[in-house]
Amino acid sequence: MFDSRNKVTAVKRQIRYESLPVKSLLNAVKAPSMPFEWSINPYRGCQHGCAFCYARGTHSFLGVEADDTFQNRIFLKTNGPEALREQLGKMFRLSKKGKPIGHIAIGTATDPYQQAEAKAMLTRQCLEVLAEYPASVSITTRSPLILRDIDLLRRIPGITVHVSIGTLRADMWRSFEPSSPSPRKRLETVKRLREEGIATEVFIAPILPHLTDGADDLRQLIAAVADCRPHRVMASILRLNTREVKLWFFRILHERFPHLTETYAELYRGSPYAPDSYRDPVKQMIRSLLKQYGLHEEDMRSRPDDGTAPRHAPPPAVEQLYLF
Repeated sequence: MFDSRNKVTAVKRQIRYESLPVKSLLNAVKAPSMPFEWSINPYRGCQHGCAFCYARGTHSFLGVEADDTFQNRIFLKTNGPEALREQLGKMFRLSKKGKPIGHIAIGTATDPYQQAEAKAMLTRQCLEVLAEYPASVSITTRSPLILRDIDLLRRIPGITVHVSIGTLRADMWRSFEPSSPSPRKRLETVKRLREEGIATEVFIAPILPHLTDGADDLRQLIAAVADCRPHRVMASILRLNTREVKLWFFRILHERFPHLTETYAELYRGSPYAPDSYRDPVKQMIRSLLKQYGLHEEDMRSRPDDGTAPRHAPPPAVEQLYLF
């Protein structure tokens, strides 16, 4: 898949991999609403190809289209682990003078365990670096490939893994997350991480209006999540935060479920969020189901749907719900 010089190579589905040298890998996060100070994304683009991915527009920063190129042209930050080691070394020296490193979130704009990671191993190399420093770390993924790195996860105190599962329905999964691992595989991943003592959170996200928000669908999903006993659960309704994301999502929606195009146009007219008149009843239904299946609402919060997670995991006996 990758040659020794990290040149562009072609594989199935005409996916291209390109080296993207970087001067730094840690990106400072200044927004006070974000529950982390730094983000790491070892890749640009994501082979999972989720139609709703809020990061789709990031390709435009490189002068690349935000359409299906996002999942077919993957940029590898091949020197990222080395850049990370240099950054963390400087930050660690400053931390000794009273300036803490802060929380680091991996996978805020791309899945760090997408298919390319199986051979490129950039995420694993980053974890090897992070294990050398006293930093708080979280990882967001849809992939069971993270189980490969359990040895490293154990070496990073306080690490939290967030696994996204929006539906159990195969038709919806394949329509909107065409190349991602199956929901059942993700549930197995949550269960295995819990068995290994890794703090694990499930994102029930995104909930798609009039597609995956039915009572029976949510009941089956929440029952399956409850069986895995995650530390926390967060439910999030679809947001379409940029023009690029909205255009691509509506293209997929029109191809697969054309009868809902006008309904979505009305729901998301002039806003990245569905209106409260839609959101509030869905939230209430989720609260009821989580309570029914023993996922207790220890810490209810109401925040914008920013796709982020709580900073630290609670003790293993506590389950928490965050409704976005």
